[in-house]
Amino acid sequence: MKALELIGPSTFDVVEKAIPTPAPNEVVIRVKACGICGSDIHGMDGSSGRRIPPVVMGHEASGVIESVGADAVGFAVGDRVTFDSTVFCNECDYCKQGRVNLCDNRQVMGVSCGEFHRDGAFADMVVCPAHICYQLPEGLSFEEAAFAEPVGVALHAVNRSGVSSGQTSVVIGSGLIGLLVIQALKARGCSEIIAFDLDDSRLKLALELGATMGVNSRDSDAVEQAIKRLDGKADHAFEVVGATPTVNLAIELVKKGGSVTLVGNLAPDVQMPLQKVVTGELTLYGSCAISGEYPDALKAIDAGDISVKPLITASVSIDEAAEWFAKLKAAEEPFLKVLVCPETATT
Repeated sequence: MKALELIGPSTFDVVEKAIPTPAPNEVVIRVKACGICGSDIHGMDGSSGRRIPPVVMGHEASGVIESVGADAVGFAVGDRVTFDSTVFCNECDYCKQGRVNLCDNRQVMGVSCGEFHRDGAFADMVVCPAHICYQLPEGLSFEEAAFAEPVGVALHAVNRSGVSSGQTSVVIGSGLIGLLVIQALKARGCSEIIAFDLDDSRLKLALELGATMGVNSRDSDAVEQAIKRLDGKADHAFEVVGATPTVNLAIELVKKGGSVTLVGNLAPDVQMPLQKVVTGELTLYGSCAISGEYPDALKAIDAGDISVKPLITASVSIDEAAEWFAKLKAAEEPFLKVLVCPETATT
């Protein structure tokens, strides 16, 4: 089978690999679509330590089951599926609590680090445990189903925050996850959703997808614009970047007793105004990956409550993928989601 392998820092090769054979608890999936994640872009140069070459990346995928291990109950050859990015053990205390994203034995598809190596789905086929797989709704396209992972991330963040209908929110960062958080907040019934970003085209899209106001963070009166619209400050803030300035902006925009949900993790460390957090009795939530939101993510996409088609920048073949990794790394355009589709003909 053909695969896109990271062979060195920011260096790829299209290679031939043996078709995987499933262990008793695994399935092999013929990949139809796999999204390029921001973590792949940030990690491919070796800086994160989470993409140690050689590795086949890719964890946002959908496809058709090609073969089934002897103990992989509930699935059959030909089933249309997606899978969780997290490989959880189902045995540790966190898994027994249903907090599978915190599994003590957690691995991630398409990640190679000091603790484990798991090839992902930038390939014709991928193997994974059956218990992390989910059947697709009838009629849902493979391209849309490949968004189940990032949509699940957005839903988990909103679930963590405890936001309820009629409340107000600000979303700092209107990239892919931010735009999905905005839609999840709209579906939850937020009365005001104010989107922040540095790119006006993304703010325009944010408004089309459910934000009630878009603010360019470069504006000298950005904070004042939001406070005027809200007639005060927000009940909740979602920080979807992961850097000191944006974390501080999120804290600045939340009312006393409010919450800040931290979704982005671009920087390993940030500084924050501790006194504002303490004296305002703000609640800080960390939000990691997905913990049971996959079925709801698939339902939301299928029902149109969360629209993903406007977020697709391009669908490309495995042969074209390395070129798109370079474009995404350069960040010269406000691209959102590039899907690698192995069956797409190379042009």
